[in-house]
Amino acid sequence: MMTAEQFVAAHKANIETLFGLTNKAFEGVEKLVELNLQVAKAAMGEAAETTKAALSVKDAQELMALQAGLLQPAAEKAAAYSRHLYDIAAATTAEVNKVAEETAADAQKKFMGLVDTAVKNAPAGSENAVALVKSAVAAANNAYESIQKATKQAGDVAEANFQAVTSSVVKAAPKARRAA
Repeated sequence: MMTAEQFVAAHKANIETLFGLTNKAFEGVEKLVELNLQVAKAAMGEAAETTKAALSVKDAQELMALQAGLLQPAAEKAAAYSRHLYDIAAATTAEVNKVAEETAADAQKKFMGLVDTAVKNAPAGSENAVALVKSAVAAANNAYESIQKATKQAGDVAEANFQAVTSSVVKAAPKARRAA
C-alpha cells in the first residue's frame, strides 16, 4: 500500500514527465516551423529568379532547357525537405520513446519491489501462488521487451524504405530532365 508521501511523489514525477514530454513536442513543432519558414523564404527567392529567367527566354528551345534544368534541383530540394521532416519526427519520437522506456522501467522496478515485499510477507504454503505471480511478471517483461524490439525493427525498416525512396526520386530527376 502506498503512503501519502509516496503517492504525492509519484504524482509529482508523473507531472514532471508530462511537462517534459510537452516540452519535447514543442521543440519538434518549433523545428518544423523553422524548417517551413526557411523553405518558404528560399522558394520565394527561387520563384523570383525563375520568373526573371523565364521572362528573358528568347525561344521555345530555351524555355524547354530552362524547365529541364529546374527538375533536378527541385527533386533534390523535395528530397532534402522530406529528409528534414523525417529527422525532426524521428528525433522527437526518439525522445518520447526514451522517456516512455525510462518511465516503464521505473514502474517495473517499483512493481517488482511490491512483488518482492509481498513474496517476503506471504504466508507459509503460498509458494505455488508466489511462483505463479513471478512467472506472470517474467512473461509480461518478456512480452514488453519483444514489443520494444519489434518496434525498433519496424522503425529501422521504415528508415531504410524512406532512404530508398528518397534516393530513387533524386536519381530519377536527371532521367526525366534528359527525356524532356
